Amino acid sequence: AQVRYAGYIMLVIFLKQKTFFVSLLFICILIPVHRLTVRLLLFLRAIMVCHKEFVDAGKEPGLKVWRIENMDLKPVPKNLYGSFYTGDAYLLLFTTTAPSYNIHMWLGDECSQDESGAAAIFSTQLDDFLGGGPVQYREVQNSESNTFLGYFKSGIKYQKGGVASGFQHVVTNDMNVKRLLHIKGRRAIRATEVNMSWASFNKGDCFIIDLGKDIYQWCGSECNRFERLKASEVAIGIRDNERNGRAKLHMVEEGDETPEITQALGPKSTIAPSTPDDEQVDASNKKKASLFMISDASGTMKVSSVAESSPFKQAMLSPEECYIVDNGVDKNIFVWKGADSIADSHNTKWLICSHHCIQVLPAGAETTLFKQFFCDWKDKDETTGPSKPFTIGRIAKVKQVPFDASTLHTNKAMAAQHGMVDDGKGKVQIWRVENGARAPVDPSSYGQFYGGDCYLILYSYRQGSREQHIIYTWQGLKCTQDELAASAFLTVKLDDSMGGSPVQVRVTQGQEPPHLMSIFHGKPMIIHKGGTSRKGGQSQTSSTRLFHIRQSSSHATRAVEVDATASKLNTNDVFVLKTPNTVYVWQGVGASSEENEAAKHVVSLLGGSATNVSEGKEPADFWTALGGKKEYQTSKSLQNVVKPPRMFGCSNKTGRLSVEEVPGDFTQSDLATDDVMILDTWDQIYIWIGNEANEEEKTGAPKIAKQYVESDPSGRRGLAITTVKQGAEPPTFTGWFQAWDPNMWDTDPLERIRAHF
Repeated sequence: AQVRYAGYIMLVIFLKQKTFFVSLLFICILIPVHRLTVRLLLFLRAIMVCHKEFVDAGKEPGLKVWRIENMDLKPVPKNLYGSFYTGDAYLLLFTTTAPSYNIHMWLGDECSQDESGAAAIFSTQLDDFLGGGPVQYREVQNSESNTFLGYFKSGIKYQKGGVASGFQHVVTNDMNVKRLLHIKGRRAIRATEVNMSWASFNKGDCFIIDLGKDIYQWCGSECNRFERLKASEVAIGIRDNERNGRAKLHMVEEGDETPEITQALGPKSTIAPSTPDDEQVDASNKKKASLFMISDASGTMKVSSVAESSPFKQAMLSPEECYIVDNGVDKNIFVWKGADSIADSHNTKWLICSHHCIQVLPAGAETTLFKQFFCDWKDKDETTGPSKPFTIGRIAKVKQVPFDASTLHTNKAMAAQHGMVDDGKGKVQIWRVENGARAPVDPSSYGQFYGGDCYLILYSYRQGSREQHIIYTWQGLKCTQDELAASAFLTVKLDDSMGGSPVQVRVTQGQEPPHLMSIFHGKPMIIHKGGTSRKGGQSQTSSTRLFHIRQSSSHATRAVEVDATASKLNTNDVFVLKTPNTVYVWQGVGASSEENEAAKHVVSLLGGSATNVSEGKEPADFWTALGGKKEYQTSKSLQNVVKPPRMFGCSNKTGRLSVEEVPGDFTQSDLATDDVMILDTWDQIYIWIGNEANEEEKTGAPKIAKQYVESDPSGRRGLAITTVKQGAEPPTFTGWFQAWDPNMWDTDPLERIRAHF
């Protein structure tokens, strides 16, 4: 068998000449040698010429789907996208406007070895045709990646049979249909064909009884409104796409079955109780991963462990090698191909796993999910400098949006990406947490915050004819546990006193959002490393202090006290260094004029006259005060860093609190009114509370959001967490959604979709 396998590999190399790691990887994974057929080998030789289906591939943005039929590619009609036969294999190409490409091979549970092998080879050929740059995914039934599921927002359908059984993807008006679909999932919707029997039903889910001319949506007595809504979308899709709109839709509650249903299914038997999803993985383990290297440096291919647990360092990846990131607990395996790597698949047979999604990533085409496992990941030319915001259209479609305060109220996308609800000129009230109560802060010191304190900041502004409020809860890194607890309690109390309408934002020292930085009327926000602003409670400050001044994307500035060491300097910013004898203003090469202006205000507070120092022309005393010269950030900031937002739903509908990501481009309709949602915009976390969410979800979601940030493999910590309530969303939240409709929930979404029945 090994000889035959080697001969097969040589045949592939001979036929393709420039075949690379991924071709052999997929062939190795999917085609055991002892099952290779003469038909498949002849097929290999035949398809090495570019397939006719690939001539127009990647030329237009959007999705293309092909099915493997008799060892060839056949396009699937667009109005049947999302419907898959479990006995078949499929190839999908998604093209962005960038352009960039995702190639997916989907394997049904019952597809043959020949079909899976053909899909693997077509995937490789398409990858070659598009220059070797696409990200490749291996998808298996019931374990698809979120990227894949995101293409089919109304859900995917698994149908029994396949091409070998004579089932074709042909749109007809054939009304002689009789099937039962089980609808499962709240975020990623799957409609699976099951046995046409009452034994297939349960009380907790929705089912679609498809009888051709009539389509019945059956709702179990324990299923919830959001599940009914999603099942209705599937039913409407079947009527419109498979029956060309000629079937009738009916909504049926458990216990109210019609004679037509009992005639199709037989006498009704006892319905099984609801069953919780048993494949949920504990949230704390979702992002754990291991890193392996595939190397042939010794002349023999070897797989060796690089790191047993994430987070990893980017420097662990050598461009001469290939690597595997095994996130098996979350059903994800990533294969990273170094730009200069030369490897085959002999040593990756351990990747064979029928229930895992495998992604193959060329260097430079890493996905967000892959990069999250690295605590210091930087794309080419990227540094630690600030990034400009962007707008989200389709996947990978990003546009930079410059900040313009005059359009804040009309341009919600810009407001969201800059974190600005207005221009910061509203009313400000600040209290310090003291002895478990709120103590007013002297307005003359507004803008100064001490690491040993906690503060409540109430910001009021007008949006149209309504007055809106934000409560910022600022928590210093050196405050006591009692003060932390008191700050949370006082925030809730203040919120309740205002009718529960304010937006709540919890801010950890050093992670201040742009809007908070902008409310001090042109003055920089100044954050002292420790100490307190209480009368008589101030601690002795150090004789040498260093303040880091940086401007945000919204032009607000912040001065943060950092350790007085040269390694803290950054070529993109301005620093104020106060020594016992002198105050230096150090200006980095990439510093802005606004940062220089903010430095003057910091100097006035510290006292003394400033000595301006340009980067590269520092006097010896400057370095002596910082403890000597050290390496610091000297690269210019990359200004177009793209970090797409992600959204998660928190629900205990299965009996315990679980978190599930919303696949694809999320929309306002993905906000489940009976759940709590978490929106991650990379530098800020939002908690959205639906009006129908229960108390366990409301109290559990903030803890999950905090754990989510603290367990992030990339090392993010202490981000601002903003709590918003359904119907009172600020533009900083709504701007992340295209075409936000403030009146969407005035009408019951379920009643609205029933109008389409």
